Amino acid sequence: MQIRIATLIILSTILTTASFINTNAGAQLTASNSSYFGSDRKQSTSEQAEPHFGINMRGYYTSMAQSRDSKIPFPNNYYESSFQILSKTHAIDHVRYRFYWESYVRNTTAFMKEIEKVADTADKYGIKVIYDNHQFHTSSWLNTGRGTGFPVYLFNDSLLYKQDSGGAPKSIAAKTWWTNWWNNAIKVNGTDGWTLQLEFLKKIAHVVDKHPSTLGYEILSEPQVHNADQWSMIGKYNTFMTEKLRKLTNKTIIYSMNIPIDLKSPIQVTAPNLAKMSPTNKQNIVFKFSLYGIPTGGYQNDKLQLFENASRIAGVPLYIGEWNNAKRVATYNEKGEKVWEIDPTLSDISQTEANKIVSNFKAIGICGV
Repeated sequence: MQIRIATLIILSTILTTASFINTNAGAQLTASNSSYFGSDRKQSTSEQAEPHFGINMRGYYTSMAQSRDSKIPFPNNYYESSFQILSKTHAIDHVRYRFYWESYVRNTTAFMKEIEKVADTADKYGIKVIYDNHQFHTSSWLNTGRGTGFPVYLFNDSLLYKQDSGGAPKSIAAKTWWTNWWNNAIKVNGTDGWTLQLEFLKKIAHVVDKHPSTLGYEILSEPQVHNADQWSMIGKYNTFMTEKLRKLTNKTIIYSMNIPIDLKSPIQVTAPNLAKMSPTNKQNIVFKFSLYGIPTGGYQNDKLQLFENASRIAGVPLYIGEWNNAKRVATYNEKGEKVWEIDPTLSDISQTEANKIVSNFKAIGICGV
């Protein structure tokens, strides 16, 4: 049974496009209680703390989409067995646990029971948890096949947000929705979307913040940016969320990089613009990004340098939430549209490559990976 659960953890990691593979547990990185999390220390290449080392993880009711049913089986004793295995690695000290707002709306009771189960079990085995408010392709409303994220009631304009009209950055519906989201123009019964999301995150914090295993909260994973004027708007959004959550928690709050990360895009993906996303109060704030390639040169190296520069300008440390050596190939979806998908047969990573990536992370003094 343990082997089965371990395999399921790795599959969960792959499904979340996560970074960690069990064979890379010794990739020149160790976990320590001395870290940037829980402190207001700023990142420095000359004064490094040992970073946290973790794995991405997801659950069952906390990952259910509203517009489709789950087809992934969920084993008995998943959390008990998973956290027990992780506690024996002597390398992993935390998990980044993804959940979805629309999953909460679909089945609130089951969602909250599962969140509390995560916190209780993590306490038992001494594993820390970052609670990641995740989204992929915006919502299952805009992408019924793969999307999960924002609840359906936020897409109540059927003319602007036609169901299954696409939630990825290239979609017109997604561009319209995210633009309205950053303008805080999406409302439900007179209440704006930011406030609604805050109330949801507060419910999570009310349940898990008292647990010693709770390491922190990620406000929103990889939000979309569609115009150059949206960087400062995201900063206002992150400031709003942070200031309100600080009334409930002193634990680490994480804000995320955007997508797409196209260095030649008209949205102007530059370090000063990325820095504009940081909240005003930067105490115990961390900036998360993802890296899916070896930063030995070219785009991946430029991307890593971009995040490091943004981190220094903003005055916050870096956390790598997802990393791997992914290769994408062109394919066509069910609508006949050309898309780029990760090819598992080409996306393998060796121990040497993993060591190289991690050594680059250590060189810039990250707080967690």
